[in-house]
Amino acid sequence: MSGISIHVYDVSRGLPAAGLRVELRGSDGRLLVDGRTAAPGTLDAPTPETGSYEALFHVGDWYRAQGIALPTPAFLETVPYRFGVADLGQHYHLPLKMTPWGFSLFRGGA
Repeated sequence: MSGISIHVYDVSRGLPAAGLRVELRGSDGRLLVDGRTAAPGTLDAPTPETGSYEALFHVGDWYRAQGIALPTPAFLETVPYRFGVADLGQHYHLPLKMTPWGFSLFRGGA
C-alpha cells in the first residue's frame, strides 16, 4: 500500500487527536490536503509524485478546542514536518506524538 498516512496522538492525555487540522503541501507549495484527523487520530493522503512535502499540524487550535488552557502565545501553535518521498511504491507513515509543550515526529512502520 503506497501513499502517506498520518496518526496523531496526544500523549499528555493518552488519546488520539481526533479533529486536528492537518495541511499537506507539495514541494512547490501546492496544497494537496487540508483535512482533519478521524476519530482514531488518522488521516490518509495519496502520494502524487516523488519530492519534498510539508505537513502542518495545527496543534494550538486543537488544544484550545479541547478546552486546554494555553498561554498567549502558545508554546506550540503550528508544527511543521518536512520530509521527502523517494519511492512511490512505498508507504510513508507519519506518527505525531504531542503535548502542549513538545512533540515527536518520525517515519513509522505502518
